[in-house]
Amino acid sequence: MIRCALLTCVLVFSILHQVAAQPIRLNWAQDGNRCWFRVDKDYFVVNVQTRQCTPAFDKHRLAKAVSKVLQQKVSSKNSVVEQIGFTESQQQLLLKIRGATWLLKLPEYELITPKNEDPLSHDRRLFLPARNSKAGGASTTIVIHNRLSEPIKVYWVSPSGEKRLYGSIEVDQEWEQHTYIGHAWLLRNTSEEDLGCFIARGNDSWNIDPGALKELRHDTPRRPRAKKRYKSTSPDGKWTCFVQNHNLWIRQDEREIPLTSDGTPDNTFQFSESEVPRVEWSPDSKYLLAFQTKRVPEREVHLIESSPSDQLQPRVKSYTYRKPGDKLPQQTLRLFAMPSKKEIPISNRLFENPWTLRFRGWSESGDCFWLHYNQRGHQMLRELEVTAVDGAVKPIIEESSETFIHYSNPGKLVFKSLGDEEILWASERSGWNHLYRYRRDTGQLLNQMTTGDWNVKRIEKIDPQSKQIWFYAVGVHENQDPYHEHFCRVNYDGSQFQILTDGDGTHQIQFEQEDKFFVDTYSRVDLAPVSELRDSQSGELICELHRDDTATKFGKRRMTERFVAKGRDGKTDIWGIIHWPLEFDPNKKYPVVENIYAGPHDHHVPKAFRPQYRYQHQIADAGMIVVQIDGMGTAWRSKAFHDVCYKNLRDAGFLDRIAWIKAAAAKYPQMDISRVGIYGGSAGGQNAMAALLWHHDFYKVAVADCGCHDNRMDKLWWNEQWMGWPVDGSYVASSNSANAHLLEGNLMLIVGELDHNVDPASTTQVVHQLIKHNKDFEYVLVTGVGHGSAETPWASRKRLNFLKEHLRVNEK
Repeated sequence: MIRCALLTCVLVFSILHQVAAQPIRLNWAQDGNRCWFRVDKDYFVVNVQTRQCTPAFDKHRLAKAVSKVLQQKVSSKNSVVEQIGFTESQQQLLLKIRGATWLLKLPEYELITPKNEDPLSHDRRLFLPARNSKAGGASTTIVIHNRLSEPIKVYWVSPSGEKRLYGSIEVDQEWEQHTYIGHAWLLRNTSEEDLGCFIARGNDSWNIDPGALKELRHDTPRRPRAKKRYKSTSPDGKWTCFVQNHNLWIRQDEREIPLTSDGTPDNTFQFSESEVPRVEWSPDSKYLLAFQTKRVPEREVHLIESSPSDQLQPRVKSYTYRKPGDKLPQQTLRLFAMPSKKEIPISNRLFENPWTLRFRGWSESGDCFWLHYNQRGHQMLRELEVTAVDGAVKPIIEESSETFIHYSNPGKLVFKSLGDEEILWASERSGWNHLYRYRRDTGQLLNQMTTGDWNVKRIEKIDPQSKQIWFYAVGVHENQDPYHEHFCRVNYDGSQFQILTDGDGTHQIQFEQEDKFFVDTYSRVDLAPVSELRDSQSGELICELHRDDTATKFGKRRMTERFVAKGRDGKTDIWGIIHWPLEFDPNKKYPVVENIYAGPHDHHVPKAFRPQYRYQHQIADAGMIVVQIDGMGTAWRSKAFHDVCYKNLRDAGFLDRIAWIKAAAAKYPQMDISRVGIYGGSAGGQNAMAALLWHHDFYKVAVADCGCHDNRMDKLWWNEQWMGWPVDGSYVASSNSANAHLLEGNLMLIVGELDHNVDPASTTQVVHQLIKHNKDFEYVLVTGVGHGSAETPWASRKRLNFLKEHLRVNEK
């Protein structure tokens, strides 16, 4: 079943990227005034000075020229160009065709051999052994041409080294594949022998022929990157600290002197005997800061693999897994002066109950160091300064909330140096996520850098020279979807704030030409990608690069539709989308199915263009209208909008969702809201069942997959972020297990027996309570599968059939 699910996912991934437009990557001439890019099999040239984007060449005339030099018929419909390049003259282009470089003279369309060494050549040899992919690269497209006498099998090598089959290239065929720069692709023959590997670069093309195999490069395997190690030797080389019998010692020359005497196996300075002590030396070697950790027992979760592939008998699998309320390891700071070796006591009054206590670094002078403190329960953050000479602790920045601080999102936990002892900080204290500038040495708030009823979402670039920050924001255009990401810039002092993008969609930018320009690609669920070249300072449009045809992407399918309606308060806009059946008949009535995921860590309704929605379309095409909605309690609207989830995950924005569906049905009478179902997984599984506990007057059918049905049973960090600490009655109030007696309607519970993300016992405890209260329901255990078991082919079919049956899909 796992293998089948994997191949299905690979197939769908391949289909999605064949039909969706790829982000544009520009290739610049040395003069910086021209660049070229490729879309599918078409090449375009941009002239920045004239602000024009034009086809690089006439495909029909080029096909005739190529046919002449190759002495064989070449069709203009099948581009043979693998790469292009510029010469100093704008009347000439370099073209790589079937591995050879040609000079194209314009306007004659004459192909000649370049006089100089191939200017498009670089080390393009295949290599072995295969390397792992590197994450984080820009999106791109590669083309592989098979010039061998047998098929080539194409494997993607994941960052962890897993090799996933993507398909096979027949003889004399080419394979176009969406990928990312830095991703590794392995080629094998039909006997599963490695032919070679290559790393994807921008718009790359690979000609695989006998010559390429002959030039195969054999690399020395790279050593894995070493983990960060603490330096036990002082910067001046005089002192070395080490751990002996769980205590901290110092060595100078031949002398060994103990610094502590209270160490035990459960209160130690190192995590394992092979590690150096957890210490940080001051730059001047005058102070040694050590971290002593008091360990606590870790909870273990035990799973039973009922049907291992390598043995008959079941196997028990155990792993550590902290849950809400569990004790946490505690750190004690131990500060020693050198050469006296005298300990300087540090009071923990300002950081006595940490979820996180992180060392930020020493000052350059070595007279103080900084700590980040996140109090357990996530209602207090402090940036602290500790003076080395006396251990005095003072807060530099302090952030508090009566509900929660969304520390787990990097866009809301921002602490970055701006230079000159200045710090960039993010806060929702105004009710929206904005940027603030502080003095690091005094803690003085210099200014609020951004302001307004919108959110800074993530930092893209900080320029200490120009004292400017580039960032993505949501909600900056009042007349657009408030979740659309736009690119903005502001000065350190808060002046000259500018929105650099304006297209009605969600935006992704890519800097070009040493950040002088950027490519702005934006889209919506109902608008295929549009790419533009813009000036990085002004946001001024240079030219449009490419615009995809939205209608072509959807084909016969009715376009996914955006819809907005007022929420529970009658004032707040609630945004969602509607997926229509492939064979939609406007004269029929259709049941409505909500695909829910109300996890407060983000918003979840898709915003960027996607021509295919795998399971939403599977359900819609079976004769249902599928909706996705972001209700209150999810992220990236106002803080008040988000705070609805605090100690109240059972809310899940249901009152907003119901109001939205009713408003949609008022506009589209084909939506039969007497037949409403709901499904979701993980947090969405908890939500789906909750619909039948507290809102069964509206929702009649639910399928809940791998749900965290009681937040006391799920992972500690995620649940304490929203439900708080210590564990209190709010956890019980939101528990599907504790409230299982309220169930009304038709419920299917699905869980994978090997779920390492959400303890499967969370589902089986619900089963126990439902049996105890004599409730009817369906329970589906998927063997050999982990989290997300409902997305396997067999379980997704069970889900679909359950929805069809109880929503009476065939009813007219």
